[in-house]
Amino acid sequence: MIASYETMLATLAERDPRLVVLTAENRAAIRGLPPKLGPRFIDTGITEQTLIGMSAGLALRGRLPVAHALATFLTMRPFEFIRTDIGIPALPVKLVGAVPGVLSEANGPTHQALEDVALMRGIPNMGVFCPADSEELLRGLPEILLSSSPWYIRHTERPPVCSHDPHFRIGKAEVVSDGTDIGILVMGVLFREAYEAAARLRAAGLSVRLVNLRTVQPLDEAAVLETAAKTRLVVTVEDHFLTGGLHSILAEVLLRHRYTAHTLAVGFPGRWFVPALLPEVLRVEELDGPGLAERIATAYRALPLS
Repeated sequence: MIASYETMLATLAERDPRLVVLTAENRAAIRGLPPKLGPRFIDTGITEQTLIGMSAGLALRGRLPVAHALATFLTMRPFEFIRTDIGIPALPVKLVGAVPGVLSEANGPTHQALEDVALMRGIPNMGVFCPADSEELLRGLPEILLSSSPWYIRHTERPPVCSHDPHFRIGKAEVVSDGTDIGILVMGVLFREAYEAAARLRAAGLSVRLVNLRTVQPLDEAAVLETAAKTRLVVTVEDHFLTGGLHSILAEVLLRHRYTAHTLAVGFPGRWFVPALLPEVLRVEELDGPGLAERIATAYRALPLS
């Protein structure tokens, strides 16, 4: 398997001359690409609106643009441009948001993208990919980057905590384990913590279903509904505001299909996190494995007996 995001982009660009890489002065993950891609690497500077307009123009000329910027600025500053220039005509532009959610670490609220999924999934025609780690990012990239649809990608290169299903499919969730007591639905980088929490809960004698929702748009509704039908408590885990994110997605699906379920929403209830390095953020916010397991166990014990 290809070792890094940068290598994957270079390989795909070598195979497909339509692929163009752009950035709004955010080169952390793609520093080695300019000499390899030459004129097919474009840095617009800190001008996210220009980045989106240029990407749309390139797509109209038959290119496959892959645009990079910090997630918070990529999704908010040029939002109207994304909606109007990319979403409405459904152009095949791929938006790659750097350091989304808790990966922003020591940055304050201005740089914390905790509403990016809500914004992007609100645009018709836009796909949203929230990979759990570097392995899943690389498994999904070939299909997503070369697709004819626009996509928002929450970039991460966190190391994997387990081996993922090698058969990545857009709109298909990964059921990591099955169970009947607790169902954990997780999107993105908190998969590592959810995986550890599930192991701790199993060690305490509980049956745990763990579902990795890799693409939240399109969504694997069948996996969500099966989780609600099979388990006593459905838990959503996300590094995102509860409004508009995975918790909202679960509520929408349950309402649409006239399901009810006992739920626990783990995320950010309308507030930002205190800036710190990632391990400290996870500990303070009770999003690390031990903290998450305790929160879930407490909610499970509080369920009615019937």
